[in-house]
Amino acid sequence: MNGWILAATVLLAGGAGTALWAVATGPLGRRVVGQNLATSAVCPSLLLLAQGYGRTSYVDLALLLALLGPVGTLVFARLLADDLADERPAAWGLTWTAAGVGAVVVLVVCAVTGPGRATVKLLVIGALLVGGNVVASRALSGGFRGVRGG
Repeated sequence: MNGWILAATVLLAGGAGTALWAVATGPLGRRVVGQNLATSAVCPSLLLLAQGYGRTSYVDLALLLALLGPVGTLVFARLLADDLADERPAAWGLTWTAAGVGAVVVLVVCAVTGPGRATVKLLVIGALLVGGNVVASRALSGGFRGVRGG
């Protein structure tokens, strides 16, 4: 086991374990926040595993997850808007922590990868991961001011 795989294991145990607990227990708001956290924990873990095992296909999977994970959260936020209206989930500390961890992982893997197309793909993954996480969390906590329904 190298350092990359160890870091991925720690991130998966902490982040995905917390997300699984949040999705499996508690009120609806916590469950949806847990679903959003799962993307934020698994995607950087896939990047670390790609580096640890030397498999670029994990990077493609991380790109797909970074794109579709926040979209799934936005779909849940839209479909469950009436049920979430009474008590809006607010997890800004968790959101910024997950976004920071994702950004750090992406930047470290970019530094190790070196310049090239792979680095551009990693930066796109980082932008999707951080931006999608923040937008999805904002949508869950009540939406955006001036937007219909917000």
